[in-house]
Amino acid sequence: MIPAMPPTATASRQSSHAVLRFGRFAAMGTVAALILIAGVWASWGTAQHVMLTKGRERGTVDVTRCGPDMCTGAFTPLSEGAQPRAMVEIAKSVAVEKGRTYTVVLKPGSDDAVRSGPAGILYAWIPLGGALLLASVVVAGGLLRTRAAWVLALSGFALLTAAFFAV
Repeated sequence: MIPAMPPTATASRQSSHAVLRFGRFAAMGTVAALILIAGVWASWGTAQHVMLTKGRERGTVDVTRCGPDMCTGAFTPLSEGAQPRAMVEIAKSVAVEKGRTYTVVLKPGSDDAVRSGPAGILYAWIPLGGALLLASVVVAGGLLRTRAAWVLALSGFALLTAAFFAV
């Protein structure tokens, strides 16, 4: 401390640093939490149909035609109470090809099919994997919590890698 400086100046400087540190922690914590919530929200729209299959129509789809965004095919029921359908739609992705058969769950009240099984579950949670990777950068840079950031990043990487190999 400088001899001419009163002791209250040092105390006020320390308190202002504490307030700024808390503000950064609160802001970056909020951003990281919002990223993770958005990842869960984006994933849950599909994951709920794949993971909570009780009372839903389950079966297989024989893909016969693929357009730019959707593939269509005949639905063969596997669950009790499911009705066969001549045409259902499944989202076209790198994993859906014409001429192949996939196990699916139909969304209630529609002809939209979602892949089921381990591949469908992992595919549904891909947005969360991306959110984990993005949140790890915020946690490391904004919160200065490198261990937590590594845990988030490795979790996201593991989820995306598992989805890649399962699909």
